[in-house]
Amino acid sequence: MYQLSERTLGDWLEHWAQTTPDKEYIVYSDRDLRFTWKQFNERVDDMARGLIAIGVTKGTHVGLWAQNVPDWLTFLYACAKIGAVCITVNTNYKQNELEYLCKDSDMHTLCLTDGTWESNYVDMAYTMLPELRECQRGHLESKRFPKLKNVVYIGQEKFRGMYNTAEILLLGENTEDDEFQRLRKSVNCHDVVNMQYTSGTTGFPKGVMLTHYNIANDGFLTGEHMKFTQDDKLCVCVPLFHCFGVVLATMNCLTHGCTEVVVERFDPLVTLASVHKERCTALYGVPTMFIAELNHPMFDMFDLSCLRTGIMAGSLCPIELMRKVEEKMYLHVTSVYGLTESSPGMSQTRIDDPDEVRYTTVGRDYEFVDVKVLDPETNKEVPVGTQGEMCCKGFNVMKGYYKNPQATAEVIDENGYLHSGDLGIMDENGNYRITGRIKDMIIRGGENIYPREIEEFLYHLPGVRDVQVAGVPSKKYGEEVGAFIILDEGAKLTEEEVRDWCRGKIARYKIPKYVFFVKEYPLTGSGKIQKFKLRELSLKLCEEQGIEVI
Repeated sequence: MYQLSERTLGDWLEHWAQTTPDKEYIVYSDRDLRFTWKQFNERVDDMARGLIAIGVTKGTHVGLWAQNVPDWLTFLYACAKIGAVCITVNTNYKQNELEYLCKDSDMHTLCLTDGTWESNYVDMAYTMLPELRECQRGHLESKRFPKLKNVVYIGQEKFRGMYNTAEILLLGENTEDDEFQRLRKSVNCHDVVNMQYTSGTTGFPKGVMLTHYNIANDGFLTGEHMKFTQDDKLCVCVPLFHCFGVVLATMNCLTHGCTEVVVERFDPLVTLASVHKERCTALYGVPTMFIAELNHPMFDMFDLSCLRTGIMAGSLCPIELMRKVEEKMYLHVTSVYGLTESSPGMSQTRIDDPDEVRYTTVGRDYEFVDVKVLDPETNKEVPVGTQGEMCCKGFNVMKGYYKNPQATAEVIDENGYLHSGDLGIMDENGNYRITGRIKDMIIRGGENIYPREIEEFLYHLPGVRDVQVAGVPSKKYGEEVGAFIILDEGAKLTEEEVRDWCRGKIARYKIPKYVFFVKEYPLTGSGKIQKFKLRELSLKLCEEQGIEVI
């Protein structure tokens, strides 16, 4: 019989550091970097003391903008131990998105790497904070971002106005322990520990406040559904800034005392080699990741017989792909359904469910979570086999949106049920099938994309009179972004000019793959735009224009 735990993330880490001190916790197989539970816990404590030395304390908001680098988890747990809130920043963010998040979140300290092949995070930080180039580290006074006091570079390089990891650790080693111990004792499992930004169908991204209780228990139950033990090794190639990585993967390993084999940036070859070398027993991914692994020309060189389970989630999972993964990669696939606001899991298939259940449904309720399918109009539960909105109530529901009680009230009703905006059906065995979406969100290969944000951006493009953004079906990604544009009288634009306007200003995955110039939009009798009909229109236009939908 399962029980919900009131341990904080720091409690869990210290539990394993004492129980299995010499067991490997974090492994980077491609560079043979390894931390035991004891070694990692000591590094976390030094990092926590170092953060205290630069002004971080309980309730402080610390941004973490990095791919899955070795110290990503060090910063997460260091914040957790002293009651700071770790704000996970999407690695695809561009300048406008970064600046919005830093201001909206009241960020105090931003920790970053050098970036990706298409985005230099250090340059973007200097653009946002020109004062950094002239100030000493720890003495930032920004006119535009008055609450932002520190920038920390995650690495050994030194940049003007920024601390680096080595300096924070050194500060930690030389900081008195009293304040650390005081803060450590003050942390409660119901404190917010992680804030992830997700958008709504109206307005801009909102900070989802998640507690230790939310994410540790969600991760624990996720692992139980796959029969995880201390002997498991999970290969984590999904981004840690997503709930998929930080909760379903990291919190699963944290609560089961097993090993986390991390891939810094998804690469099918590195992933396959890591599974082979470390004898991983579990592997996660969105469908496109599994497709890339299966189709890699060196796939047959690796022995994957060590695999036994994993999760395929993030977007619609094709049945044939799940079958192929089970046949060629030996693992029993489970699926998790939920959203960031539900920590994220609310339902999951179990490892020992029949194939038909695992392939065609998103499983049944998490323990201690009450999932209901409600009529969107009446808010009453619908009968078995009837479509309605997927809603849930339980330990996993977020604390709310940061500084946005109105938006919180719009998704959590008076009875405490979180409304997902997704349509689903419960069958006679208590398993759910997701059938559609009430809200306009696009899910492209696991990335949530909100049309309103892109529409607001494209409205500033000269020549655009009106724009609507909707999902276009895609065999590869589930959905792609489609922009339906009405031009000003006499204006001329090409599809490529629209995409060029977006490049470097918004994340690459948000840039419309399809651009359609239209004269009008399909409307309801009351004049509201019918976005679901735009999806249908996109297929018709692609066919008429000879565009292949892939």
